[in-house]
Amino acid sequence: MICVALPGLAISTEHAQLTGQGLEGFYRAGRRLLSRCRLRVAGREPLAVQARMTAADSARFVGTLRASPPAGPDPDVIVERTRHADGTERITLHSAAPRPLRLPVEVALGTDLADLAAIASGNAGPELPASVHDSGLRWSGALGTSSVTADPPPADALASAGLLRWEFMLPPGGSASVELRIRPDGAGSVRAVGRAATSPLASARAAGDDPRVPALLRTSVEDLQALLLRDPAHPADTHLAAGAPWRCGLAPADALAAARMTLPLGTRLAAGTLRTLARTQLGGPGPRSGMIPGPLRDAGPHLPPGCTGTEATLLFPALLAEARRWGLPENETEELLPAAERCLTWLRTTVGDGTYVPDPHPGGPVRCETQAHAHRAALLGADLLDACGRPGGAGLRQWARELRTAFREEFWADTPGGGRPAAARAPDGSLVAQLSASAAHLLDTGLLGGGAQAPGLLDKGQTEHLARLLGSPGMDSGWGLRGLGAKEAGYNPFGHRAGAVRVQETAVAVAGLAAAGYEKEASSLLRGILAAADTFGHRLPEMYAGEQRADGSAPLPHPAACRPAATAAAAGVLLLTTLAGIRPDAPAGTITLRPVRSAPLGEIGLTGLRVAGAPFSVRVSRLGLAMVEEAADGLQLGV
Repeated sequence: MICVALPGLAISTEHAQLTGQGLEGFYRAGRRLLSRCRLRVAGREPLAVQARMTAADSARFVGTLRASPPAGPDPDVIVERTRHADGTERITLHSAAPRPLRLPVEVALGTDLADLAAIASGNAGPELPASVHDSGLRWSGALGTSSVTADPPPADALASAGLLRWEFMLPPGGSASVELRIRPDGAGSVRAVGRAATSPLASARAAGDDPRVPALLRTSVEDLQALLLRDPAHPADTHLAAGAPWRCGLAPADALAAARMTLPLGTRLAAGTLRTLARTQLGGPGPRSGMIPGPLRDAGPHLPPGCTGTEATLLFPALLAEARRWGLPENETEELLPAAERCLTWLRTTVGDGTYVPDPHPGGPVRCETQAHAHRAALLGADLLDACGRPGGAGLRQWARELRTAFREEFWADTPGGGRPAAARAPDGSLVAQLSASAAHLLDTGLLGGGAQAPGLLDKGQTEHLARLLGSPGMDSGWGLRGLGAKEAGYNPFGHRAGAVRVQETAVAVAGLAAAGYEKEASSLLRGILAAADTFGHRLPEMYAGEQRADGSAPLPHPAACRPAATAAAAGVLLLTTLAGIRPDAPAGTITLRPVRSAPLGEIGLTGLRVAGAPFSVRVSRLGLAMVEEAADGLQLGV
C-alpha cells in the first residue's frame, strides 16, 4: 500500500506494522526516514482486520484486541492507524469495554536512513542507533538525520531499544490518540505540490451509468496530483514524476506523454513540463543539438534498448502544438516555440537525406513507434510553425509525405493472415515482424486545426487490418493490450515489453481505434482495462501480466510496476475523455465533439474539464450523442 504526496512517500503492508522488511517505511525525496514502527497495546500486537487506501496520500488500518480479563471471545479495544505520505501517523484507541481500561502502549521505532535504490537492491545496511530528542527519538548517519516526535509526549523513551511508551486510562466508550511526526531533523511537514491551491490540474469529475467511471477518474486525478513535482530552480513550473516507488523523479518521455494525455484537465501541467524540459535541451554544434536527453529503455527480446530522449524530443513539439489547441495562451506558446523549433531541426538533421529516424541515433534500428512519433511531430510542428508565422512548415510536410509513402511500402510485413506492420527494420533493411503493442502508436495521429485528425502512416486498408489484429485474442488479453502477441516468439505474460499489458499503450490504442472508427475493438479494450482497474481499486499500475482473462479471474500484478504511475493515471483521463471525442481549436474559438457512437459504458458525464482556459463539461447519452453543458464564453461548437 503506497501513499504518495511527493516528495513524501509511505509504503506499508496490509498489517499496518512497519517491520523494516523490504521497502516498508516513510520516505522523503528518496530517503527512508523511518523503517520500523511496531505498535503494541497491553503487551500485544493488534489483530489486523482491515486496511484500505483513503486517498492517494493516506491509508487507514484497523485492528482489534482483547484487553479486559477473560470474559468471552469479543475484542474490546479497536485500534485505528491513519498513515499519511507527509510523514504523520495517528494512532487512536477506542474502548468498547464495560469498565475502565488501563492500557500501556508502546511503539518500537528504527531506521537505516537508506536511499531507496539501495533498499531495492538489498543494500540498505543496519539500523542506526537512536538518541532521545525533544518528545521522541532522533537518528543520525552519514546520509542525514531524521526524528520522530510524539503528541502527547511519551511517558518514557528508551533510546537503546527505540521505544516510546504511554499509559492511557480509557473510560467505557472512551478514546485516546497519539500522533507521530516523522521528519528530516529540523524540517517541517511535506508541502505536496498537488495539494496546493495552485495545482496545475483541474479536479474533474465523472458520472454515468457505469459506477466504475467516476471512481477511475477520481483516483486518476488524485494519483496525478500526488506525483506532481516542482522544478527546484523554477518552483512555478511543475511536472509529473514517472511513478512510485521506483521512479520518483523526472523521466522526460513519460512526463511529456502523461502531460499530453491530461490536456483535458488544463494546459498548465503541459506548460510547466515543457519549460522544465526545454532547460535540459542540448545546445551547441553536433548531431545531438536540439535533443532532449533521456536514458535508454528496454525494448523486449527482439530489439535493442531504445532511446527515451528520441521519444521526448519528438513529443515536445507535438505537445506544444496540441496544448495550443486546448487553450495554452499565445504568450506561453511563443516562449516555448524556440525549443520546439530546435526539436524539429534535430528531426530534420537526424533524417538527413534518408527517410526514417533511427533509434537510437546513429546506427540503431528503425522502430515502428519512433516513425509514428516523428510523423506526428512533423505534421503538428508544421501546423504550429504556420500558425505562429515561422518558416519550415512546408519542408516538414514534404518529409512527412515521403515518410508515409515509404512506410506503407517498406514497413508492411507479408504474413499468411494478410500482413502486419513490422515492429522495426534492422540496419540491414530486414524486418522485425513481431506484432507488438507499439503498433498502436500508428493510430495516434494528433489534432490539427479545426479539430481535424492528422493523416496516419498507414493507408485505409492497412489501418483496418491493424485494428482487427489489435482486437484479436492474441493481442487483447481481456484486461487490455498485450505488449507482444501471445503467439509470438519470446512472449512472456510478465515481460516488460514482451507480453505484459501496459496501460499507456492500451489507452493509446483505444483512442486511436475510436478516432479511426473501429469502435468494436476500442470498446473491447476499454471494457477490459476498466475491469482491471476495478480489481486494482481503480489505481492502475503502469503494467500487469498479460494472461488471458477468464471467468472469476483477476489480472496478476507485475512485481516491477510503479503504482501509482504518471502514464497509467493519465491514461485513465484519456480513456474516459475519448468517449466524448473532444477536439478543441481554442485559437479559432471552436470545439468539435466526435463521441464513440456505440456508448460502450452507457451514459457518461464529464465535468470540471478545461478548454480555452475555462471550465468545460460534456455529456454523452446512451445513444452516443454528445452535448456541451458548460464552456468558455464565445467557444463555438464546430461541425
